[in-house]
Amino acid sequence: MGLVLFTEGHKEEIAGVISCYDRMLIQGTLPGLCYAQGMTSYLYARQIRIFDYPRFAQPWREALRENAERLAAEQGLEMEFIRRTKSFRKEDKVHQVLKQRGGHPGLVWIFSAMEACSSYQPWHDKQTHKTFIRPDSGKCLHYYFYFLDAKFGLIYLRVPPCVARQLGWPVSDSKDVRSLRVEEDGVTDAARQGLCRAAGHVVCSVATSCTLVSRLLSLVARCF
Repeated sequence: MGLVLFTEGHKEEIAGVISCYDRMLIQGTLPGLCYAQGMTSYLYARQIRIFDYPRFAQPWREALRENAERLAAEQGLEMEFIRRTKSFRKEDKVHQVLKQRGGHPGLVWIFSAMEACSSYQPWHDKQTHKTFIRPDSGKCLHYYFYFLDAKFGLIYLRVPPCVARQLGWPVSDSKDVRSLRVEEDGVTDAARQGLCRAAGHVVCSVATSCTLVSRLLSLVARCF
């Protein structure tokens, strides 16, 4: 017997189906600097020595750390460093924080962790006698900024320390946020709670997508 879809197996008991996105992942970067050749050209155009790249990038890393600490202090949060990322579940921690703070919009949590990343390495080719930036990899400190948006729900911004590398914005109106909204609105009817769960996460029309991107850009500006 082949696999039977849940909707087919229980079609007599199902009144309707709501389809939606489970979550969205929006990524962004600076097109001219997100690859090694582009960074090489950028440094040469500004007469910055290739082997001075670490010195060039250091102020950006420090500014990111200082701004993260400032945001945490302004919101009365303690920025946490996660040492064991493999055994650490971010969603469990966010669930705990949301239960304590409630479902009001704003900055929820900031943490940092050492994670695998793509980076750059200054290099001199002895055969061609050319000096350039080449791709590299390793582990570096990443920052996670969790926000609760009144319209789009739970959003977090993953920021790598390497200049012009890829940023990630996963958008997920999590079950913890939805349950908080149900509790705060005083909704106890089982059918309404079921609809709230079934409605899922963020459902985007074109206009909503544009609004979301605009909102995310404003959050990025706060983190840098």
